[in-house]
Amino acid sequence: MDLLINGTSLLLVKGDITREKTDAIVNAANPQLAGGGGVDGAIHRAGGASIMAECRVIGACPTGEAVITSAGKLSVKKVVHTVGPIYRGGKDGEEEALRSAYRNSLRLAAGNGLHSISFPSISTGVYGYPVRDAARAALSEIVKFIKADDRIRMVRFVLFSEGDLTVYKEELKALKKDL
Repeated sequence: MDLLINGTSLLLVKGDITREKTDAIVNAANPQLAGGGGVDGAIHRAGGASIMAECRVIGACPTGEAVITSAGKLSVKKVVHTVGPIYRGGKDGEEEALRSAYRNSLRLAAGNGLHSISFPSISTGVYGYPVRDAARAALSEIVKFIKADDRIRMVRFVLFSEGDLTVYKEELKALKKDL
């Protein structure tokens, strides 16, 4: 499923983010930039040790913020590392922190001359954010960004499971009605 807004394509696919060929991929990192499981571990394994070496130099990334490194052995130019919130019931500022993670990732990519970017579903794995709520926040934040800033020409969501893809499609369809 896709949507064209302000000349930017917003696409939803099922796949493996480490195989993307966009200018950048986004890593759902932890605040210590220490690697880990899920998307984070997959990106570090596929990209090799140079990404971790750069993360060690950077040191940390607060929740909602983003940092950028080279891509090591990956087929992209850069990896944007962002930290999503741990879900604590939705009443602890989680939605704004999640929106901030997406917004800051897009700003950082655009500011580094990157024109295409692939996102995973941030915070929906071990951080426990409900997929539907995360999809709604992520998609609306990205649409808001690309309406105001045309430097990013393609945004892809690369979703790990068919179930996540279905939820994102439903949320994009609902969002499309309001555009």
